[in-house]
Amino acid sequence: MKSITVQSLIEPLNLEVLTGADQLDRIITRSRAHRPGLEFTGYFDFFPIEHVQVLGKKEINYLHTRSEAERSLHIGNVVKYHPPCFIVTSNQEGLKYLMKYCEQEKIPLLRTAEPTVEFMAKLDSFLIKALAPSMAIHGVCVNVSGIGILLRGKSGVGKSETAHTLIRRGHRLVADDVVLLKRLSPHTLLGTHNHTTREFLALRSIGLINVVRIYGRKAFQDETRIVLDIELTQWQDKALNNELELEPKFSEYLDVRIPHIEIQLQPGRDVAGLIEAAANNWYLKQQGYSAAEEFMKRLENEC
Repeated sequence: MKSITVQSLIEPLNLEVLTGADQLDRIITRSRAHRPGLEFTGYFDFFPIEHVQVLGKKEINYLHTRSEAERSLHIGNVVKYHPPCFIVTSNQEGLKYLMKYCEQEKIPLLRTAEPTVEFMAKLDSFLIKALAPSMAIHGVCVNVSGIGILLRGKSGVGKSETAHTLIRRGHRLVADDVVLLKRLSPHTLLGTHNHTTREFLALRSIGLINVVRIYGRKAFQDETRIVLDIELTQWQDKALNNELELEPKFSEYLDVRIPHIEIQLQPGRDVAGLIEAAANNWYLKQQGYSAAEEFMKRLENEC
């Protein structure tokens, strides 16, 4: 099972460490945070003890209204399960009693200035991405008009050069050479870089270029949802299918199926333009439009 440490939350989420600075190596394995409201009242039947516990104003205000003996009972009953950490939102104060129990049980207590709802959404998003099943593949990932595309093909076929042409047309690079894929849900595949190659594009005969330094910030983005898998192959005579609408094909990564298209290369062929057309055509299909269906209807109307 994939895991991260509490330490990995601190900088990305701008968290303040109140207690447990020496316990930040505690492991997080669950991708959803939990608010222990019912647990503070004594109901533990469905307490997800492996989840990060977030304490909003409701939880803290409830504890503030309890007597010292009641607080000791409620907090003690929760901390004895040793969740990975507690995070208090909205920069709430008056936490000495909570800090005492966290110190005793060696559980990190963190704090954020953000309101509870906004922070929970950000935390869940971070945990889902950080704990998502992942794999690395050889290829290029680009974002074309807001549509994430994975470019694959044999080494030297022209993937990076095609990506460069797309960047010059105003589209964005996500990753070159090594593409990191993450499965966020049964239907969502995220493409990103491995940090080492961030912003770099390798062009044969030229070498490495930094697309941000050359073309500006608009030429790069950190991640994109991948919805098309395009394979670049060498031209083969009589191998192309010229039907009005090709039979749908799919690729599968981490059990997520995405449409697969093969584009054959030939000198003078506008491959970048074909990729733009494929992206726009995919978008229209999501809106319920099919050019082939409209064409067939026109033929029927003429008969």
